[in-house]
Amino acid sequence: MTAVSELAALGEPVLAVADPARRLLAVACADPYGEATTLGLFATGDRPRLLRRIDCPHHVNALAFHPSSPLLAVGVGDYDGGYHFEGQLLLVNLDNAAERAMFAETWGRQVLAAQWLDRTRLRLHLAPHDDDEDEAAHHDAHVVVLEHPNWTAALGRSVPDERLQGPRIRYPRQDHRAAARRLTARLLVPPAHRHD
Repeated sequence: MTAVSELAALGEPVLAVADPARRLLAVACADPYGEATTLGLFATGDRPRLLRRIDCPHHVNALAFHPSSPLLAVGVGDYDGGYHFEGQLLLVNLDNAAERAMFAETWGRQVLAAQWLDRTRLRLHLAPHDDDEDEAAHHDAHVVVLEHPNWTAALGRSVPDERLQGPRIRYPRQDHRAAARRLTARLLVPPAHRHD
């Protein structure tokens, strides 16, 4: 089975991020209904292949490889259809696929974007808690920077809700499908079979 057929079995790529140094590719894939709760971790290079599949509790909105540790930050979440923007920050250990939910609260927060600023700081864009009398909540985000000296040792459920408060900014939701298709096509087709 080729990496391309393994990807097709996971669903349609909606978000992808590469780690060239580790020769890895993380791809969030959507089912026929558009729910991207499946994450594929692929090896790239001469023999691209699926390393593991991870099923996430909510729609995957953000992926970020740690700059030096074997970690992948996975931001998940969605609107519950009536009031709350639920979600979670997952840290996936790339060595053993163990994953930790980091937000202490059960409802969590919808993570819209994640970016490692350096080895200790992770910037998140989070949807507001809810949209009660707040239609702009669907277009805004709170910017939060979480810091930990060693993220591989960070305990699960250790980020309390009060740490998830930050300045509120306008943050239009983005569609990453076209970029994900281009990146997966480029990195999952072995070099000998490319026509670019």
